[in-house]
Amino acid sequence: MERKYFGTDGIRGRVGRHPMTPDFALRLGWATGRVLAAEGKGLVLIGKDTRVSGYMFESALEAGLSAAGVDIRLLGPMPTPAVAYLTRTFRAAAGIVISASHNPYYDNGFKFFSSGGNKLPDGVEQAIEAELEKPMETVDSADLGKVERVVDAAGRYIEFCKGTIPTGTTLRGLKIVVDCGHGATYAVAPHVFEELGAEVVALGVEPDGFNINEGCGSLHPRALQAAVLSQQADLGIALDGDGDRLILVDERGEVVDGDQALCIIALARQADGTLRGGVVGTLMSNLGLEQALLSKGIPFRRAAVGDRYVMEALQTEGWLLGGESSGHLICLDRTSTGDGIVAALQILEVMRTTGQSLSQLRAVMEKYPQTLVNVPINAALSRQNLLEHQGIITALKAAEAALADRGRVLLRPSGTEPLVRVMVEGTDLRQVARIAQELAEAVRRVAGTC
Repeated sequence: MERKYFGTDGIRGRVGRHPMTPDFALRLGWATGRVLAAEGKGLVLIGKDTRVSGYMFESALEAGLSAAGVDIRLLGPMPTPAVAYLTRTFRAAAGIVISASHNPYYDNGFKFFSSGGNKLPDGVEQAIEAELEKPMETVDSADLGKVERVVDAAGRYIEFCKGTIPTGTTLRGLKIVVDCGHGATYAVAPHVFEELGAEVVALGVEPDGFNINEGCGSLHPRALQAAVLSQQADLGIALDGDGDRLILVDERGEVVDGDQALCIIALARQADGTLRGGVVGTLMSNLGLEQALLSKGIPFRRAAVGDRYVMEALQTEGWLLGGESSGHLICLDRTSTGDGIVAALQILEVMRTTGQSLSQLRAVMEKYPQTLVNVPINAALSRQNLLEHQGIITALKAAEAALADRGRVLLRPSGTEPLVRVMVEGTDLRQVARIAQELAEAVRRVAGTC
């Protein structure tokens, strides 16, 4: 059944516009509580990032859940993967994260986790949407849900992160710059690396409700690159607003993206015998990742873009490692969802085990030149129907013919924003950039006539 509100990563939108309104959040909390109560479950955790609107949505969700008779534990500002972990450890029925991840402060959203710390099954999301269509009713006063704040949530998660690398591993002697993007990791990420012995220079740890992801974090690594060089650090770690995305910077100031990090972890797992099966990437994964893995005999599978689909492919294959170019890395032998801090620790463990720098480790994969152009379109347009227009199909065929067997072209609608993403990859950087711009112009031209 087609879902009305839930996308590939929960519900997301502009604050103040439906569905990102307090009245919808109230009803969403109530509908979620109704579904969980029907299953005999009664505890939900709520975490959030640092957006100013988080206070409003937290209160609304809390009221709706309570009205449905469900107890609530408030975690405060916490990374998305921390909410997934704590949902498991509290044996809660579900966890809700109020966040729009890497989006600007004026957006927000709701992400959900099941009791196992995974994304909600489709059937549960559909059941919640069905409840949203019903009149809201409040349980008797004696049955209202109660609310408590978890005061040691950060400490619990810090200890969990440290436990994802061997007990004997120390980061002493390493200087690390950590950019938290003024987001949900600001109060936990620096402590994780410091408590493991590293010297930490912290950036993006002064959230004011409005500066989340603004010129910093995993989407904007230039400040981190400059800091790594000026501080003569061993590496830099950039996290996004909700902490499930990771971009690295090596000691030379060069960016190491999710594909390269995934390759480093996969080859290290193969070397120590802990890699089970292969690796899952996405349609956007660089061709260099696929070739590097296959050259070592490691199977590689592409899933649709989105960590939900990477997870589904991992579960289908029975594999443990997957991720996206953007830095969503999933290590199922360590945790149940994508986790930027945990992924960074896996890279640091490889550096310690091998004695190699990050620039040396990244050399295991040769990246193909790749250009990505995001084309904004009218939100009222069907992005999928747009891509089926004959004008775009013709432009796509021409691009594929020009690249022949020396590259790839991908057009896809964004699952979270009114955008069409144009990706071109090949051996010739100039050709790749030219074809990407030509395709982007074709999308703009067609969108303007629809």
